[in-house]
Amino acid sequence: MVQRALILCTGNSCRSQMAERLFPMISNGNWEAVSAGSNPSGYVHPKAIEVMQELGVDLSNGVSEHVDVYREQEFDLVVTVCDNAAESCPQFVGAKNRLHWPFDDPADASGSDAEVLNCFRAIRDQIAQRITQYLNSGD
Repeated sequence: MVQRALILCTGNSCRSQMAERLFPMISNGNWEAVSAGSNPSGYVHPKAIEVMQELGVDLSNGVSEHVDVYREQEFDLVVTVCDNAAESCPQFVGAKNRLHWPFDDPADASGSDAEVLNCFRAIRDQIAQRITQYLNSGD
């Protein structure tokens, strides 16, 4: 049976979008994931799309949604990936487990285009590593 994860972030444009696509990929389809934000930006960051494409994952059709869309649904896991979301997102009574995995916001990166892109790659890789760790150990 496929398990479900909800990934929450404030803007739902970078970290949560990448995690949404990484969860099913890393779990070999044993998990499905959706993402949402407490204050959604309304778009997926172009650099997030670019670094996910490097893994063969098409994020160009991602949708930045509000957390209320999923309020009545049940999830095996709810993960907040930023401190603001951990503080502002509602509790999900249907969530079997809730975890907080804070990651720096790559949208705040500055520098050359290559430096910003490297920041997005680093956060993507940190998210993938954390998902892998969770899947291997359950925490």
